[in-house]
Amino acid sequence: MEQKGFCIFNSIYSSDEIQSIVNLIDTLNTSKPTFRKSEDLFAIRQFIKELPEIKELVFNKNLQSVINTIAGNDYFIVKSIYFDKPEKSNWFVAYHQDLTISVDKKVETEGFNFWTSKHNQFAVQPPLSLLENIFTIRIHLDNTDEENGALKIIEGSHLKQIYRPETIDWKTEKETFCNVEKGGIMLMKPLLLHGSNRTINQKRRRVIHIEFSNIILPEETNWAEYDNYTKN
Repeated sequence: MEQKGFCIFNSIYSSDEIQSIVNLIDTLNTSKPTFRKSEDLFAIRQFIKELPEIKELVFNKNLQSVINTIAGNDYFIVKSIYFDKPEKSNWFVAYHQDLTISVDKKVETEGFNFWTSKHNQFAVQPPLSLLENIFTIRIHLDNTDEENGALKIIEGSHLKQIYRPETIDWKTEKETFCNVEKGGIMLMKPLLLHGSNRTINQKRRRVIHIEFSNIILPEETNWAEYDNYTKN
């Protein structure tokens, strides 16, 4: 992951564990403002906050072992989203880096720029060192490949700091599709250039996206979704 910006582990969850996760998600009331629903996409922002019971199912021994191996045991949740691309989804995501974090309020702080606000949650671009500290785990509830919206990435692009997609030199860069089996996970660095194509095989793709850090934010700013999952 340090060199390429990502890695993939399959068989983290059994079929029964995945079904339990899906069944619990299906119990949610989808009318809340943190939910986004259209023909192309269903998304739940602040997913762990909306469904705290999911932690017991998501953080099984296999996932905790991966986290401890990759990062140690002092990391905590800072952001979580559930994505569901339906079978006929034409949702397309252009290449980008994840350059913002979610915080509880706006506090003008040196090095924190480009503030935005949506649904009582603030987003801001923090210093590069903070972005480099974060890692993301994407839990796949369905088989995912290049025909149903698997992430495509530019290997090693996370090492180039802020990397504008319009400057990609396709003569030297390598595009890779990150196919992940149902019950598998993908780990990635937020500065990795990534995107996804439209679904063309009419197969559903559901993913739980969780970001982790071990940095306490400065001043009076707090992570919007801080959750020390290992102590619950």
